[in-house]
Amino acid sequence: MNNTKYVFVTGGVTSSLGKGIIAASLAKLLQTRGYSVTIQKLDPYINIDPGTLNPYEHGECYVTDDGAETDLDLGHYERFLNIPTSQANNVTTGRIYQSVINKERKGEFLGKTVQVIPHITDEIKHRIQILGNTGDFDIVITEIGGTVGDIESLPYVESVRQLLWELGEENAIVIHLTLVPYLAAAGELKTKPTQHSVKMLMQSGVNPDILVCRTEHQISDNIKKKLALFCNVKKEDVIQSIDAETIYDVPNLMFDEGLDKVVLKKLQLSSDKKPELASWNSFLAKHKNPTSTIEIGLIGKYVELHDSYKSITEALIHAGATNETKVKVRWIHSEELSPENAGNMLEGLNGILVAPGFGDRGIEGKIKAVQFAREKGIPFFGICLGMQMAVIEFSRTILGLEHANSTEMDATTQDPVISLMEAQKNVTDKGGTMRLGAWDCKISKHSKVYDAYQQEMISERHRHRYEFNNDYLEQLSAAGMQTTGINPKTGLVEIIELPEHPWFVGVQYHPEYKSTVLNPHPLFIDFVKASLAHSKK
Repeated sequence: MNNTKYVFVTGGVTSSLGKGIIAASLAKLLQTRGYSVTIQKLDPYINIDPGTLNPYEHGECYVTDDGAETDLDLGHYERFLNIPTSQANNVTTGRIYQSVINKERKGEFLGKTVQVIPHITDEIKHRIQILGNTGDFDIVITEIGGTVGDIESLPYVESVRQLLWELGEENAIVIHLTLVPYLAAAGELKTKPTQHSVKMLMQSGVNPDILVCRTEHQISDNIKKKLALFCNVKKEDVIQSIDAETIYDVPNLMFDEGLDKVVLKKLQLSSDKKPELASWNSFLAKHKNPTSTIEIGLIGKYVELHDSYKSITEALIHAGATNETKVKVRWIHSEELSPENAGNMLEGLNGILVAPGFGDRGIEGKIKAVQFAREKGIPFFGICLGMQMAVIEFSRTILGLEHANSTEMDATTQDPVISLMEAQKNVTDKGGTMRLGAWDCKISKHSKVYDAYQQEMISERHRHRYEFNNDYLEQLSAAGMQTTGINPKTGLVEIIELPEHPWFVGVQYHPEYKSTVLNPHPLFIDFVKASLAHSKK
């Protein structure tokens, strides 16, 4: 018999309240109490996945080991829980409708009229329970994107209503995250937005079991009583979520508020074992009490929206804590970098990270940043497109191939040192067709990356269409650019280094996706360490 319990997290009043962080924090507390937990995200938009979404629209697209392109909240889930997510952890409305329509085309509904209820809601319920039905998890937390009242969210809320009835109140509960704003003119917190949000949820047939209230000021007992009275919950079920210094404080804040205890009580699970947060708090102590400070330049095309590089900035935080160093990020738009201003814009940096991206916009600025780091001996880290820009810069400046380029930027370039992968040449669909997910890489010993990883075989996550052109391998190697990581099956160059440089590494994969609080990524640790050494020169 399947004994999996379900926790649904909904949101009201406004988006961006932090449902993902609350879900991840609750999961962390339950995990440290000895329960096996996973989190999934249901996204109400009609895209099949975020893979074709502009980073300005949606922030970064996160990639799992099994090649799913997902919402960035899955990154938070992995960073907090230290366990990998999968295709089943992120579902969009587009995927739900695609599945139902495919079944209709095959005649699986035997000629019945296909409707939102029951066909769409049945598909949603099926997707929600896939992880629970594996038997691997005691508790599945499901975060529903958007806010209650959105037209897009209605089928999800209805599916939750049905599941609450089908599973029983001891097996499924709803946490509703809402806002208690402070009105400066009145000098008080206002509960009305929360009351209206709960009323809207209840009109859909769903009663929240727990209220988590985002606030900038402490919520008094009187306000908790008022919310409990008007929202049909007990006072101890009203949980304050006050603004935190860092997202990594939230598990401790939720523990202090008793969120995990309330959840376990409602699910009729034991709460005897206390959460074991020693290693988590050790990370927090190092993060909050650094002994040094460095400044890293993050060179990107989407820097106006910092969420476009969420996993990178979090990986820098994890690596900074390991080195007991505060990492300040200087956001630099690659379109604004030119040969004339590069010196001024990059001056004083202890490390330069050229970030991933797509398309030809801002490319020359990235190449200029690579050249500056290489010539000035500043630690350099190139990720995906950043690694490709390093190859192009080296080919132009050192090999003298002045027209060297990627066929992504110039399809007719004389020297395509970066070119479209063979398997991609007949691909026309853009969604889910890149090289995605975990691929093996064999590292050369006596290299910077081997010193970081301390192992010869690694597996890292990818998201790209273009790759290092092996026709130029001998020329580049002879000139001093070493290929220190190769995919053993395809021969794809995964890692390039300049051995004569203090720290110059480019990787075709995305190491940031695998950095977690308890397992910071070794390359980020080494990059921060090298940048720290540079700062002390």
